[in-house]
Amino acid sequence: MRTIFMGTPEFAVPTLQALVDAAHEVVCVYTQPPRPGGRRGKELTKTPVHQRASDLGIEVRHPKSLKSAEEQQAFAALKADVAIVAAYGLILPQPILDAPAHGCLNVHASILPRWRGAAPIHRAVMAGDPVTGVTIMQMEAGLDTGPMITFARTPIEDKTTGELTDELAEIGAQLMVGTLIDLTALHPLEQDDRDATYADKIDKAEARIDWNRPAGDVVRHIHGLSPFPGAWFELDETRVKVLRAECVEAAGSPGEVTDDRLTIACSEGAIRPVELQRAGKPKMNLDTFLRGKSVAKGTRLA
Repeated sequence: MRTIFMGTPEFAVPTLQALVDAAHEVVCVYTQPPRPGGRRGKELTKTPVHQRASDLGIEVRHPKSLKSAEEQQAFAALKADVAIVAAYGLILPQPILDAPAHGCLNVHASILPRWRGAAPIHRAVMAGDPVTGVTIMQMEAGLDTGPMITFARTPIEDKTTGELTDELAEIGAQLMVGTLIDLTALHPLEQDDRDATYADKIDKAEARIDWNRPAGDVVRHIHGLSPFPGAWFELDETRVKVLRAECVEAAGSPGEVTDDRLTIACSEGAIRPVELQRAGKPKMNLDTFLRGKSVAKGTRLA
């Protein structure tokens, strides 16, 4: 099919690659503009999708908005059969949604209508959902409200958001390619708004670990924010991120270190970090962390 691809982060790259591998004609890629990055933030850094599209020799456009008549006319002039959207990051006005012959299809990282919105993977992990997945949906003006074409599930288990993002990116890529095999034969299913939940954007203010919660909640909070922005506690006035943790049996007051293995008491039970990262340092396992910074039993963590 003659296709426009719209996406920005690493999550979207497998879908773009899968479309090309399946011999769809990707006539143009839309992505977010390059941002300051690199050394000292002075160099403009292309998005992961921009970089992959450039490597594939596909035209890339990165408008700051699609609201102008000029941008909408340029989009329509591509005469696409379908537009494929994966974590693009801009609202699509109705003229954009209407331009391709088969509209715009979205790769959404949840089983809709649960976790509509910006951070569905983070929220699913943090909420303790047993499963999540990917939904291919027909886009409309509402926030992830369009009819569902197909979906696939996967268990969350003890995966972090980073691990689950990589898994869902691959699932979504293959699901989209399968959807396009015979798009006209599919029968989209309307969502039930009564079952909808919303995945609000992650606020960095959420990242501080609250030891007054049960250990299971704390572990889910840690895994849900790993690797970014990273749940953290304060030790000697320095932030320490916990990227992976496990629940363990121990007793103490919330935030108290109960042994020499950095077991930390919560309101119910305790957790032990498995992977940590000090500010400005690479991530490390618990043994490596403790060799560089022992934490005495009885220490109270903020």
